[in-house]
Amino acid sequence: MTEVESTDSPEPVSPEPVSPRFGIIRFFILLALVLVLYVFANFTDVWVASRDEVKEYAPAAVVLGAAQYNGEPSPVLKSRLDRALELYTDSQVDLVVVTGGGKSGDITTEAKTGYDYLRAAGIPDEALLLEVQGASTYESVGAAARILRNRDITRAILVTDAYHSRRAQLVAEEFGMDAQVALVGTPSVGRLIRESIAVSLGRITSFRRLDWYQD
Repeated sequence: MTEVESTDSPEPVSPEPVSPRFGIIRFFILLALVLVLYVFANFTDVWVASRDEVKEYAPAAVVLGAAQYNGEPSPVLKSRLDRALELYTDSQVDLVVVTGGGKSGDITTEAKTGYDYLRAAGIPDEALLLEVQGASTYESVGAAARILRNRDITRAILVTDAYHSRRAQLVAEEFGMDAQVALVGTPSVGRLIRESIAVSLGRITSFRRLDWYQD
């Protein structure tokens, strides 16, 4: 007896339908991965900036404000003022702009406290400028940029804590200022992470929308 092979083709197997729920989960996983990589890239940028010390001359230094207590600078503000004094003494800047307003109940401002400290340290009155309204990095840098622009100055050295360096530079760029940074202090990992999140948000929304973010 002769066996005859069947010429019928096998039935194709239909692929299992992909669940819409799986597609949504995959989308959110990819989105989370992109966000993590974006924040990590900004963390790297913030970390590098926190180690990039200023080396060049600029016409002015801008000291970003910090707390003061009845006219006495806090340790953070004193460190920034001492760094600005070094820049002036070393002829790396010709002018120093001190910034920062006061809080409710204060008898003076951060800027006036800084002015008094630097005058007592020997910087002449004609080399000091005050910005007394700023309550955030954005407000203080913006006001200082306008003060300097009135003197045809667009290059400056920002004096602030190392962890804060990159955000201060980016804010200055929004105001058309070419800014380097004189670094103060050694940043902690926690500070760097917090700043990385702020920089990540600011680059998406603009730093003006982060004006609520207090330093």
